[in-house]
Amino acid sequence: MPNFTFFATTPKAMEDILAEEIRSLGVANVKSSVAGVYFEGDLTAAYRVCLWSRIANRVLMPIASFKAVDQDELYQGIKKIDWFEHLDPEGSFAVTFNAKNSEAINNTHFGALKVKDAVVDQMRAKFDKRPNIDTLQPDLRINVLLKGESCSVSLDLSGESLHRRGYRDTTIKAPIKENLAAALLLRSGWPRIAKEGGTLIDPMCGSGTLLVESALMAADYAPGLLRDYFGFLGWKKHDAGAWRALLLEAQQRKQAGLGGLPMLAGFDKDRRNLNTAHIHIENAGLKGKIHLECRDISDAAPALSWKPGLVICNPPYGERLGDEQETAELYKKFGESLKLHFLHWRAAMIISNPELGFRLGIRSQKPVTFYNGALECKLLRMKIEDSAFFIPKAKSDEERIAQVVTVMIASENKEHVIAPKNNQAPQKTEVAPTQFDMQQEQNAVGKDDEQGAQSFANRLQKNLKKLQAWRTKNKIHCYRIYDADLPDYAVAIDVYQGCETWVNVQEYEPPKEIDPHKANQRLAALLAEIPKVLAISPDHVYFKIRRKQKNTEQYQKLGDEGHFHVVEEHGCKLQVNFSDYLDTGLFLDHRPVRLMIQQQARGKRFLNLFAYTGSATVHAAVGGAAKTTTVDMSNTYLEWAKSNLALNGTQGDHEFIQADCLDWLKTESEQTFPRQYDLIFLDPPTFSNSKRMAAVFDIQNDHVNLIKQAMSLLAPDGLLYFSTNFRRFKFDYDSLALFTVEDISALTIPEDFKRNPKIHYCWRIRA
Repeated sequence: MPNFTFFATTPKAMEDILAEEIRSLGVANVKSSVAGVYFEGDLTAAYRVCLWSRIANRVLMPIASFKAVDQDELYQGIKKIDWFEHLDPEGSFAVTFNAKNSEAINNTHFGALKVKDAVVDQMRAKFDKRPNIDTLQPDLRINVLLKGESCSVSLDLSGESLHRRGYRDTTIKAPIKENLAAALLLRSGWPRIAKEGGTLIDPMCGSGTLLVESALMAADYAPGLLRDYFGFLGWKKHDAGAWRALLLEAQQRKQAGLGGLPMLAGFDKDRRNLNTAHIHIENAGLKGKIHLECRDISDAAPALSWKPGLVICNPPYGERLGDEQETAELYKKFGESLKLHFLHWRAAMIISNPELGFRLGIRSQKPVTFYNGALECKLLRMKIEDSAFFIPKAKSDEERIAQVVTVMIASENKEHVIAPKNNQAPQKTEVAPTQFDMQQEQNAVGKDDEQGAQSFANRLQKNLKKLQAWRTKNKIHCYRIYDADLPDYAVAIDVYQGCETWVNVQEYEPPKEIDPHKANQRLAALLAEIPKVLAISPDHVYFKIRRKQKNTEQYQKLGDEGHFHVVEEHGCKLQVNFSDYLDTGLFLDHRPVRLMIQQQARGKRFLNLFAYTGSATVHAAVGGAAKTTTVDMSNTYLEWAKSNLALNGTQGDHEFIQADCLDWLKTESEQTFPRQYDLIFLDPPTFSNSKRMAAVFDIQNDHVNLIKQAMSLLAPDGLLYFSTNFRRFKFDYDSLALFTVEDISALTIPEDFKRNPKIHYCWRIRA
């Protein structure tokens, strides 16, 4: 079967989504353009796009192009095409004509008539018969674009816009087209959520378009199966066998998919809307697959049995005069409902006025631009996480430990933390800020906890013994000795050995069903045991509380004692701080990656992006790097990095740049002759919306572009190490297929972190 070039049209701002979709269908040579996507393939490829595309409007097959400076040249150009190859003399056809910047013809109706005359005149002259005009379901739909003096002629294989799936009642006006609804679902991560069994709820479902599209997507249900007409069905060159095979495959996939649909639910306060949604759901063959209820937005709560997933809606935009205040109140109610009922869910909504979006009271990721008709809109995407944590002045037993420790609020995302509510600083006591009073903690331990405390002490001793040979052989001085090994004692304990030994303890927030007083008693017990087992002074134990928080909050410095201690790692001297910062300044799980950098750095140019305290730079310098460049937005961390480097007295050219790494990398990658490095370490945050950054950064959404920019700075034989601590991260291999990518995560998880292999992921990338 011969190959052709096709053009799939789509609404403005959806070109890249369509390109991703067409690639996922196994189609080759896909290229985004204005208002559409070019792709190459045989007729089966074009049929597959018509059948499966949720984003395209039309699939056009160009058959001719010529110059047309006036209506006569247009007529003659059309007449030269052999229309008998495509259409029987007694068949039917229709013409779609568009003109842009044309002085010859600017009336589309007149242009369509000239094309129609040329086709009819050719057929009548050859066969003494003429085809009929059918604007609804013709055998052949001809698409003509006159752009300036250039005319291109295509066959419309879709026949009518592909967004018309066939399930919607055409007499009912809907606020959103089917392909826009599908694009919103794709950009909100619904396919992945559905695959994991997550629930979808549309709390303002209206006529049910988002619900039906989400069901089709989750069920692997081709949207074209609902249509009985395509533009190629009456075309003379139609390959009926190929089309039947595609339909059979799609039917089989549909039947398999419908059996495993996740929970899908729609709420609306207007019963007329729900009646319409019922009709559309039944028309789509989804009767009984989607749950509908009459509920106000304030009552839009999931059932306890529904697995967290995605809340998505297309609320009123408030475009009409006088509607804005009412819409603002609606958005406020929606935000309150999300925070009250949808903790740990994802949420998405499309709005036309970003200012009204602030009424939600929830910070979103970087908005995505779409167009609902001619109206520019923004898709807001949110993660509904715990509210900011604040420990008030102690009033009861369960708050006693907060009186004797400086509470630091840390997270798995190493560059973000919640600031205390009301901007209040952690409370000061007479005890040293990050130390605890041994006697007070021992007094807090009840007899019932003695047995549990002994079990914890035994596990700590066992872990020490287990790691002893490994630590001695590899000269490890800073390591994790315990990581929530016992469920009742959920802390991470890290040991730092320098001229003395220090211990950094991080408590994981206990589940809400655990009695706070009991949790605090257990904490007091383990804090009392640590100095005994490790034979250190109690004032060398530092304590932090580790809990999840909103991605939208920023790290804050929590102290200003300036107490730095020097430790050693693979021959490198590094400063750590246990009291002033949320992290110590040294991420222990990246120890193997830093050693790789040290072993490969000799004579090379090294770039450290999102450098933090520059520990990787120190390893490269100690390894003999000829030049290092260290980039970070924080001047505090850069000064820390400079101090770390100075401790080691290394040779070489060392450059420190205070900048937003995203901006710096973008600027450098766009240079005619960008900087070149032989070795790059790229360890970005999971999420960042710092006021000093130009845009919101999300590692899952932005890692492809980030890696591509970094690779533009990599020398031909160079290596880039990319790492992330985001535990649900999915590497986009397809979008980075240009490079050689090797997952080395297993090689970079050290012995002391093997109980938690998802502590980070790491890839080695070559050009």
